[in-house]
Amino acid sequence: MESLLKELKFQNGLVPAVVTDAGTGEVLTLCYMNEDAVRQTLETGLVHVFRRSHGRLMKKGQTSGHVQRVRDVRIDCDGNSLLLAVEQQGAACHKGFYTCYFRRYNPEDDSIETVGKKVFEPDEVYKKRPPA
Repeated sequence: MESLLKELKFQNGLVPAVVTDAGTGEVLTLCYMNEDAVRQTLETGLVHVFRRSHGRLMKKGQTSGHVQRVRDVRIDCDGNSLLLAVEQQGAACHKGFYTCYFRRYNPEDDSIETVGKKVFEPDEVYKKRPPA
């Protein structure tokens, strides 16, 4: 773990991490990790992220139960980012889609269309969420 942490170049305390489905290679999300998130991820085998909008460390799926089990960790050539291959339980996107990249831009008519299918209804999953 220490060798990986030494190689990473955190910017403002964070490093971006691309998260992919270990079976299909599909990109699920892009998240940010601080040193604690990297440590927790490597120690537990479950993805932990630094939620910039909340200003804190969180386990992915902490509220929804849709955890990501790490199968492979890669570092880019410059130590600027991570690539995590995971087994996704449930959905990766908090809006209910399997991947956060469920929308496609169409340059012909300058529109954005939904191309993914919802896996769950966010209002049902997050209704138990305590106030921030």
